[in-house]
This record gives sequence, C-alpha cells and structure tokens, in this order.
Amino acid sequence: MTRPLAGPQTLLRALNGRAILEALARTGPRTRAELMAATGLSRTAVTQVLRMLEGAGAVAPAGVDRDTRGPAAGRVALHPHLGFAAAIHADHHAAHVVLVDPTGAVRAELHEDFPRADDRVAHIARLVDRGRRAVKGPVHAAVVGVPGIVTADGGIRNDEGPDGGAFRCALAAALGCEVRIENDVNLAALAELSVGAVADLSSFALLLLVDDGLGAGIVIDGALHRGSSGVAGEIMYLPQSPLPIGAPVVNDAVVSDLARVYDLDPDALLGVHLEAAADGDEAALQLVTEVARRLVLIAGTITLVLDPEAFILSGSAAHPVLAEAVARIAEEYSPLLPVGFRVSSFGVEAPLVGATGEAASALRAALFTRILTPADKTVR
Repeated sequence: MTRPLAGPQTLLRALNGRAILEALARTGPRTRAELMAATGLSRTAVTQVLRMLEGAGAVAPAGVDRDTRGPAAGRVALHPHLGFAAAIHADHHAAHVVLVDPTGAVRAELHEDFPRADDRVAHIARLVDRGRRAVKGPVHAAVVGVPGIVTADGGIRNDEGPDGGAFRCALAAALGCEVRIENDVNLAALAELSVGAVADLSSFALLLLVDDGLGAGIVIDGALHRGSSGVAGEIMYLPQSPLPIGAPVVNDAVVSDLARVYDLDPDALLGVHLEAAADGDEAALQLVTEVARRLVLIAGTITLVLDPEAFILSGSAAHPVLAEAVARIAEEYSPLLPVGFRVSSFGVEAPLVGATGEAASALRAALFTRILTPADKTVR
C-alpha cells in the first residue's frame, strides 16, 4: 500500500504561515488573539505556525499587551534582522535611495547628485552600501525608477539608445541582489494607486512634469498599463498644433524658449517661473498659461484614445498656479471634450514613493517564500 504524501499539510502550513507573516507586515506587532482575528485561524494553528516561524528566525517576541483586560498577552513581530530592500529613483542628475523593512517603514535615506565623471552604477551602489551600514542588515531586493522606456526584461531605452539590460545586470552584480527596473512615471502612478487620492477611480492617467520633460503613467481597470514594449505613456512628443512634428511638448528647453517669448530669464527653470506667477508676475503667468494649455491638449488627446476617469497632475504640474491654470483651460474646452483633473497626493518624489511600496512588496515576497519553502531533504 502506498503511503500518502504530506504535501497538502505542508501547503496548508505554508499558507497559514504566509497569512500570519502578511498580517504582521501589515499591522505590526500582534498578540495571538489579534492574529486569530486577522487571519481567521484557530488558536492551535496560530500557536503552531508561530512556533515554526520563530524556529526559522522569522518572528520574535515584541513585548506584551497591557491595554486589554485580563492577563497581559505577549506580542510577536517580524524579526528585526530579516533584512531590507532598496527603493531608488535615479534621474539624469541624482540618485535618491531609501531602505525599507518588510513592513514598508523607511529605515535609511540618502540623496546625492551624480559626480560628472563617475559611473552611475558605482555611485548608486555606494549609496546603498552606506544605507546598509546604517541599518546594519542585508539588502535582499531593489526597485529602481529611471526615466526612459523600460522593456519587460529590464532594459532601458533613453537618449543614448537601448542598453539591453546592461544597467540592471551591472547594478544587480554590484548590490548582490535581485534588481527590478521600472519607468519612474509608472512608479508615480503606482504610488497614487496604492496610497494616493484615487481610491475611487479604476482608470486614470498621471501626468508627471519635471524639468527634463513630461511623461504619463496609465492605469486601466486598476492595473498599470506598460504596453507591449514599455512605450505606453511616452507622451513627450505627441503631435500638437502649432508645434512641428517631433517637437517636445514641454521640457526645460521649451520653458527656456517660452521665457524668451515672454521676456523672462531663459536660464530659469519652470519652478522659478511658477513662483513668480504665484507672486503675480504677468509675464510668468502667460508662460504658465501656455504650459497649462499644452497639458490640457495632451490630456484631450489621451482621452480620445483611452477615456480615463481623471488625470492626476504630478511633479511641477501639481504646483497650485499651474494646476489652477489647467483647470481653467480645461473648463474652456469642456463643451467640446470634458476632461477631469486632480492634484497628486505627492510632490516630485512620487516615483520614489512608488518605488518604496514596490520594494517593500518585493522584499516580503522574497523573504516569505524563503522562510516558508522547506529545505530539500533528499532521502538516500
């Protein structure tokens, strides 16, 4: 007679273990009774799973609960030495690095401009290593937001052409962990989707305006839409009358040209003009109005193709003066094409907020799979 396999019981234990680990990651230290309520597991199941997790070094005692009636109950939490993930936003000028624990809490943060002659991978790796030394723990995963088109295999296509995944591979080797590359505007959209002000929307397009240009992150039916080759959202060169075909809609060079038209400082960035407009400078207000008109026309073009429920203004587009100008111009076009706008919950760091959430999620997936996967015991 063949002896039955123990697989189903092993699977049940893994599922119960993951439920408890997710609950601890989501809500912090909990008593056994609180874990029973959060997971629906029996006291016996919770006790058995916690014993297994403690033996695996995944959880540790975290004080006692003295707030409830009756005898004080011990709390447990994820072990503080499980490790960390790196969330990185690397634009054309600087790298911003955050280390998060499995709960998503930020444990270290570093920000530095790229040295002109330095290798970007080496610079990012040094920042991560400094953070690693500060938190005194290993880094198990990294999520990096970058400008440019990102393909499904982590390759980057920017002004210098496609890199074939060279940046991702080099960074993974330097950090010694899995690295995921994502378009920075897509990460900004994911930030809004997870913790932003669009909880009531199933479809939206985020317009992120920074000095280097304009990009869109598109969410359809609650899921990020990257396109088959990562090109979705590359709206910087959408045709727009009276601009010539191939001309950028708005970036620092465009702002400089507009500044000359309105007799403003051509070397000033958009943020300077926005502050001048806020102070009532008439020429700066004209420049802001032109930028707002271009954003509304871009949104109208996207609406005719995708018809999202709303557009989220992020980065410089979220500045009160520009957001107000966008709303005013959108109202003028509303008889022809109604387009709704909202202001982002985050500032220029929206891509880093998105990377932080994705990094914490990747860390939990890696750690929990490793903790709950039984060691291979080969019978000889």
